[in-house]
Amino acid sequence: MDLNLVWFVLLGVLLMGYAILDGFDLGVGVLHLFVRKDHERRLVLNSIGPLWDGNEVWLVTFGGALFAAFPEAYATILSGFYFPVMIVLLGLIGRAVSLEFRSKVKTPRWRRYWDASFFLSSFTVTFVFGVALGNIIEGVPLDADGEYAGTLSMLLNPFALSVGALAVAGAAMHGAIYLFLKTEGDLQARVQGWIPKAFGAFAALYLGVSALALYTQPHLTDNFADLPAAWVVVALNVLAVANIPRAIHLGRPGYAFVSSSCVIAALTFLAMMAIFPNLVRSTTEHASLSIYSAASSQATLRLMGIIALIGMPLVATYTAIVYWVFRGKVKLGENAY
Repeated sequence: MDLNLVWFVLLGVLLMGYAILDGFDLGVGVLHLFVRKDHERRLVLNSIGPLWDGNEVWLVTFGGALFAAFPEAYATILSGFYFPVMIVLLGLIGRAVSLEFRSKVKTPRWRRYWDASFFLSSFTVTFVFGVALGNIIEGVPLDADGEYAGTLSMLLNPFALSVGALAVAGAAMHGAIYLFLKTEGDLQARVQGWIPKAFGAFAALYLGVSALALYTQPHLTDNFADLPAAWVVVALNVLAVANIPRAIHLGRPGYAFVSSSCVIAALTFLAMMAIFPNLVRSTTEHASLSIYSAASSQATLRLMGIIALIGMPLVATYTAIVYWVFRGKVKLGENAY
């Protein structure tokens, strides 16, 4: 068994799970300021209140798996992207603090401040994640030691920024569909009006980024020659995108949410296809960090495999139980935010 490949696939699964699950509550944060009434903003916060911290477990697990299985890639990414990583951590902390502090004081000024903080933190985390992913797909300059040899400004290139914008639009669309599922009455009616706008922004950026990627990043399709069946995922991705407005028009928001989740899953798969077998692609003459050159020993990968066989089902089970317990429309109870 190729343990290096197995761990690359596991990283993709963890990233996919995080993007789908935390994607909608980041999207809820991006949309938060569009809700005007305090009562409705509380409903919005409580729609993700029992879920957001569990969703971030997938990110923590992804980071731990990357560190254990591919430590050289982990070191290069965190050192080269040090400032963006700090911004993401501050944003994640800001989201948590905003959620917990908003309802502690009932004055309008206090709540407006934390509402703005929740929006800004959510937007920043989503955008920076997208920019980071864009750089990973595009490749970064590495030196002979496999360390990042560029500057911060080089990370803010057109392709990476466009992927960041696509991430924000995708999260907003995913979050709007989720809110449509969880709310009712006048708020649900307004949320329904947001979905076509969010979808329109996402579809436009999806087409634009795809065209830009094919024009400026010809290496993205290299692996399709070895795995032509992957073109099926491209076709299914397009169909899932097209099915979102259809499902909303038919009044089937659950169907739309599944389609939106499938879009995110397909895009994650295609991103992993684009970089394979590399974890950090080098744009210089120096070698890229691949799943073989940047990996831990085979003994470590085997041991981590045993841990993953125990841990990942626990994470998945916990996630399923929480979503089952808090299913249905959101209500404001005694312990609500």
